Amino acid sequence: MTASTRQARDTRPREAAGTGYAACHHGEILQGVFRDERGRPCQALVTLPMNGPGSTAHFTRRPGTAPDDVRVTPAGRTKARTAAVLALRECAALSAAAPCGGLLTLTGDIPVGLGMGSSTSDVIATVRAVADAWGVRLPPGTIARLAVRAEGASDPLMLGPGPLLFAHREGRTLEALGPALPPAVVLGCALGGGAPVDTLALPAPAYDARDLDAYEHLRRMLRRAVADGDAALLGRVGTASARLGQRRLAHAEFPVLTRVADRCGAVGVQVAHSGNVAGVLFDPRVPALDARLRRCARALEREGVTPTRVFTTRPGTTTHPPTPSEDSSRGRAHLGSHRPAGPDTSRRRPRLPAV
Repeated sequence: MTASTRQARDTRPREAAGTGYAACHHGEILQGVFRDERGRPCQALVTLPMNGPGSTAHFTRRPGTAPDDVRVTPAGRTKARTAAVLALRECAALSAAAPCGGLLTLTGDIPVGLGMGSSTSDVIATVRAVADAWGVRLPPGTIARLAVRAEGASDPLMLGPGPLLFAHREGRTLEALGPALPPAVVLGCALGGGAPVDTLALPAPAYDARDLDAYEHLRRMLRRAVADGDAALLGRVGTASARLGQRRLAHAEFPVLTRVADRCGAVGVQVAHSGNVAGVLFDPRVPALDARLRRCARALEREGVTPTRVFTTRPGTTTHPPTPSEDSSRGRAHLGSHRPAGPDTSRRRPRLPAV
């Protein structure tokens, strides 16, 4: 037995059932192509974390069943089921026990298809629940590896709220940019009428040498913004990344979003690169912030863009104004540092909380 295996074990008695939780996010601040440590082009992203909706998974082991005999409720969560099978094999190997199947139940309140990481949250919550059922602690890097195997690509939600340039198709971090994003207040909104986006129908990203240079420049800007706590520079990075992403997403409301942001004194915008969620970013030190947020929300509504929520770039801090679902409770070891989710909701497109 290796030292890493001994560290991965939990000393408490094994349980027949386990629970895991994972929060969502609000799209990306930056996504594109970057050079890895060997100088090779690599697709990567920097996620914008957010308190609020999340996924909760409950997994019950069924000794004597085949390892791939995992039954999922609700049906159709194929990525979560794949994650459960991968995780139970990993956990069984660490426990030196025979793997078995089980029952997986998923609940949550994350809007689907808006680019808020609903499937990634399901997958991470599932892996944590399986590990909890086996009495095993999986390192975040292992969870990232399993998530990418289950999904094909994953946001770094399992690695904590700090800004990471994360190779989402490889499950590895290209750069840890610092302890936290610069403080900013985000007025979230939904483009495209809040309709889900079929990411499989989107054209595959195509990058050339000029794109690589442009994204590397944005990477340097974001690194400096994090180091200096510069909200204005953060907004410039988000806007530039969203503008580059327009070649693929072609949001009709993007000109409206940037125009309203400029008129209301925002520092920039951000847009999810796999959905319709977007945000207008404000420096929290700007005078009359409350009035600016209200004016921005009204202006977006007049243009047919639905405001959804207001939150900060610092998870764990109070939203401005508070979101209706905010809660400070904490969960068990494999729930991570996020709050438990509320009652189950269906996977139809839900109405987001109004500002």
